Amino acid sequence: KQITTSDNFSLTTCLGDPVQIREWTIARLPNDGFSIDNAIMLFKSDSFPLMIDPQGQANNWIRALENGGGEDGAKKIKIIKQTEATFVRSLEIAVQYGEPVLLEN
Repeated sequence: KQITTSDNFSLTTCLGDPVQIREWTIARLPNDGFSIDNAIMLFKSDSFPLMIDPQGQANNWIRALENGGGEDGAKKIKIIKQTEATFVRSLEIAVQYGEPVLLEN
């Protein structure tokens, strides 16, 4: 059997929301197809993402996105590293109160 496919398939046109994509680019997501496709997969995924980010672009984007651009009432992201003495306690508190966490390195 032949499976019908599109010659110009795009994850952005299939699953993307233009308003949300614009919000992501305002929050410093690079405005290229690869970055936008990765962001769509990140938000549509049911599991926690692992981002390998040698240039720090995803790190900056997640920080800006979760901090709400400084809006009042926005949850501030908790940034932790495994080398910190309070790593486990900080992670427990963030999970308990539903706060976003960015684990670096």
